[in-house]
Amino acid sequence: MIGRPGADRRVHPTVDDPVVTLVSESVGGPMGCHAARHPWWTPVRVLLLLTACCFALGMVQKNDCFQEGWTTGETRYSAMCYSDLPYLYTGRGMVELAWPFTDDPQVRNRFSVMEYPVGISYWTYGTAYVTHWLAGSPDLEPRYAQDPGTLFGQPDIQREIKLFFVVNAVGFALLALLTTWFLTRVNRDRPWDAAMFALSPTLALAGLVNWDMLAVAAVAGALWAWQRGSPVLTGLLIGLGVAIKLYPLFLLGGLLLICIRRRWFAAYVTVLSSAVIAWVLTNIPAYLTGPDQWKLFWTFNSDRTADLGSVWLVIAQARDVAFTSDTINGWSLWIFVAWCLGVAALAMAAPATPRLAQLAFLIVAGFLIVNKVYSPQYVLWLLPLAALARPRWRDQLVWQASEVFYFMSVWWYLGNDLKPAAGDDAGAYWVAIVVRVLGELYLVTLVARDVLRPTHDPVREPRRVPYRWSSSERTPGGRAASARQWSSSERTPVVEQRAHAGGRAASEASG
Repeated sequence: MIGRPGADRRVHPTVDDPVVTLVSESVGGPMGCHAARHPWWTPVRVLLLLTACCFALGMVQKNDCFQEGWTTGETRYSAMCYSDLPYLYTGRGMVELAWPFTDDPQVRNRFSVMEYPVGISYWTYGTAYVTHWLAGSPDLEPRYAQDPGTLFGQPDIQREIKLFFVVNAVGFALLALLTTWFLTRVNRDRPWDAAMFALSPTLALAGLVNWDMLAVAAVAGALWAWQRGSPVLTGLLIGLGVAIKLYPLFLLGGLLLICIRRRWFAAYVTVLSSAVIAWVLTNIPAYLTGPDQWKLFWTFNSDRTADLGSVWLVIAQARDVAFTSDTINGWSLWIFVAWCLGVAALAMAAPATPRLAQLAFLIVAGFLIVNKVYSPQYVLWLLPLAALARPRWRDQLVWQASEVFYFMSVWWYLGNDLKPAAGDDAGAYWVAIVVRVLGELYLVTLVARDVLRPTHDPVREPRRVPYRWSSSERTPGGRAASARQWSSSERTPVVEQRAHAGGRAASEASG
């Protein structure tokens, strides 16, 4: 909300977003210029509460599987409560507190190597250690003599699996709260944009499927660090994120385009070097203790063929073609390179420097669309980026609806509920994949339009304000303030002051 000098200048959604404005009519209408702020319930605290409630609903949504210990295959698909966490507890040796990168023959003969990057492996090992401690530090010696395949169904192991799930769920909930806090700080005049993350149905549905919340928090932290003017911290968080999941690497592409336009070459070198240092330091313990195990993540993804959620799977099944991994790797790489060149051309042609969230969203969305696997939880990658790139509830709800539709369809597909009685092809699942991609492209189109025409960007051009400034309410420079001038995205970020070697003032919109 924009008001008199000294008043609350935050943009309130009831006066900025048409959907929220319409909904607010049922509770008294939009925020007025004389509305008083609550002494304790600040926007940040409200959003943190909403995030906690949303994530709690996600825990409830997994209750059917939790009560059965994930032992019933039909329930995990019909109730859509599947999670990788309980299966990897026994499948990757966490039940015996085996170091994920050990080359001990006894461990490697019993358990598969973690196929995830080192950040997730460290987290999994740490939460397994906490689980064993909370479970009373059970004696592991008898387990060494048992068949690993029989451990999952044992009553004492089942209790540990549930405890392991709870420990991770609490950790993910804290990361979700941290992500919301970061998002409220990116555009200080628009903290309510973070509500599109905090209240996302896909956050509740997919937040506990895998360990992706770790990378989501790192990405949100990088967006916050860049806006506050800390290229070193930005790079460290990106490097940490890449050690967890590969996709935070694409933030470096968005930053490169911004720094080229601004000629902030020193700032970009700082970000890049900090990211490399953080990634290397994070990977050193894993590489030194098990180089062959460390390499598995890279070989596993390289050898993977068309998998769940990908357009490649639709083409392969519909045309009855068996794509090799090399074929998909080559085509997806070149298509993604072309997509990135398109984003670069868009950024260079834009009348104002695009925001980092916009460019990062476009790049990550392109990667997901052309990738050979698009798991249900990958929607979490886009959540914080989409909330800041296109903070409009109508557009977010359209996109989220396509994601929810796919989330339901993929589990029913895996449960063989979408296959027709007279054939093997699951055409309904193909439709779900296409709908998901179209929903994503819908949001991509709007963000691209906002980049080319900044007047459509809600962050740069708030929809409306409660009242106009009078002639006596002027800025120190003597000009009447406008919504555009007071938008946090229009202010010169501290990055320029701290990292730009030349010290030249920026005149374009902040990245």
